[in-house]
Amino acid sequence: MEIRHVAAFLAVAEELHFGRAARRLRMAQPPLSQRIRALERELGVPLFERNTRSVRLTSAGQAFLDPARRVLDDLDLATRAARAGGRGEYGRVTVGFAGASAHESLPLLTRAVRASHPGIELVLRGQTYANTALARVADASLDLGFVRSPAPQPGVATRVVDEEEMICALPADHRLARHDRVPVNELAGEPFVSFPAGAGSSVRDATLRACVAAGFHPRVVQEAPDTHTILALVAAGVGVTLTLTTCRHVQQTGLVYRPLAGEPVTLVSALAWRPDNPSAALATVLAVAERALPTPDGEPTDHTPDAGPPTGTGPDTAR
Repeated sequence: MEIRHVAAFLAVAEELHFGRAARRLRMAQPPLSQRIRALERELGVPLFERNTRSVRLTSAGQAFLDPARRVLDDLDLATRAARAGGRGEYGRVTVGFAGASAHESLPLLTRAVRASHPGIELVLRGQTYANTALARVADASLDLGFVRSPAPQPGVATRVVDEEEMICALPADHRLARHDRVPVNELAGEPFVSFPAGAGSSVRDATLRACVAAGFHPRVVQEAPDTHTILALVAAGVGVTLTLTTCRHVQQTGLVYRPLAGEPVTLVSALAWRPDNPSAALATVLAVAERALPTPDGEPTDHTPDAGPPTGTGPDTAR
């Protein structure tokens, strides 16, 4: 059965006149009659009773009428959806992030996408640490990732969206809590609470670098998979940790935050994606992100591979 045969049936059924139906379809009457006969042969039943004065539906034609309308309505909907999808108005984009690391940036992006393109579904993958997110964007298992201080990687483009300072989180009764600023070397010998080793956390990596630069290796006594749990353990007196300024929204009884003394230790937050990703929805999300999450003034130029950035016809990450 062909769609043109169904369209011909509907025109005749609604006009109950072959001449008017033919004019409506912008075709001659004989080909229209041929389409109706072909459809009746396909179905094995007559759809119309015809005589020289009138045309009317048979009981089979009456039963076929509503389903035929639904077929054409669904086809129209599918056509419009495909065209909208090609323009990036519909589709699905997977986004990797890790808990508190995207506390400010992620809601700004999701709200902006929902407001301007409600047909795009953002599938959020939590606890995707920065290094893992970058790898998953590279292997195309994520469309978009929030990453930290990304190193150039073949096939992956990045754009900086924020810069954060590392700070110290301490139990409120800790000896260093009374200081305005905490020198990193004063943390030598302290028990640390941190993200799991090997999980891909850029904050754990940055903590190790800061401590080594201060002359010691951190003594990690407990690991936890997310910022909220780590800070709860710090508040409970298990140890200290280095975290980021955006995590100060996590407030716990018995927990205090202090800036680090000396030269600030910073991490940039960036979006990462593959420019060769063919998703139009991703291209739309990246365009929305340009407005919702602009690159801070003074940040370095984005890293974009030779393939070039996504365009409006091309494409569809975390601490």
